[in-house]
Amino acid sequence: MMTGNTRTSFQIRSTLKQLAVVLLLATSSAQASIQSCLCTALQPGGLRVNCSSLNIVDVPRLPPDTTELHLQDNQLTVVPPGLFDRLPRLMRVSLAGNPFHCDCRIQYLRNWLLRNRDVVSQEPACASPSSVAHALIADLSDAHFDSCARKMCSGGAYAVLIGAMLFGLIVLLMWGLRLAKNSTFTLDINERHAGFQADSLRSLKPKHRKRLQSELSEITETWSDDDLERPLINMELLPQILDVLHKKHNIKIKST
Repeated sequence: MMTGNTRTSFQIRSTLKQLAVVLLLATSSAQASIQSCLCTALQPGGLRVNCSSLNIVDVPRLPPDTTELHLQDNQLTVVPPGLFDRLPRLMRVSLAGNPFHCDCRIQYLRNWLLRNRDVVSQEPACASPSSVAHALIADLSDAHFDSCARKMCSGGAYAVLIGAMLFGLIVLLMWGLRLAKNSTFTLDINERHAGFQADSLRSLKPKHRKRLQSELSEITETWSDDDLERPLINMELLPQILDVLHKKHNIKIKST
């Protein structure tokens, strides 16, 4: 038999629990009307959360020990995926009177209703789109959500393709930078400074070097004697040019 002190202690604990739940609901949503949700402790345990007829558009954060949830006659268009899965003690839900939009986002609620029809006091219906208006959410067929699966697959494949292309581009750029950093170029200038001859290029194969030498020889043959005698390089600036090429670009030039 419960004594007077025991009843008083239980009432105090219940009152404190209700106050804590009201404070949680008041601070977890941007809706000012959420403060009007009525929370009542149930016997022998559990919690009734009544947020009906408050014109809320989002479901507030709910205590995990919620056993009764009343959300009817509001402005809810969707239920966040996983909402009811986080309420393991939920025994009763009221969702009727909300303008639910039955697109791909309503699939979670539809699947949950199919598994928990005995928990729902009055099954909610679709308000839009017009093709399924007034139809019960739980009665929506799998064909109604076929387009959702295609969108998810196409969107995922596109994201994977873009990611792979970006990764390949990054790898290619890094490889090019590393190759340029490790490459060494040595240019040989003849005594008349008539042009440049590639003496050692790591990136050139022997046949490419031979072809380059042949092309340079043909160009030299077309020059006149005046062109050959006139220096093409300002010899006063040559040391500075060689120093900059060597230090900043790792290009070694030797004159002969």
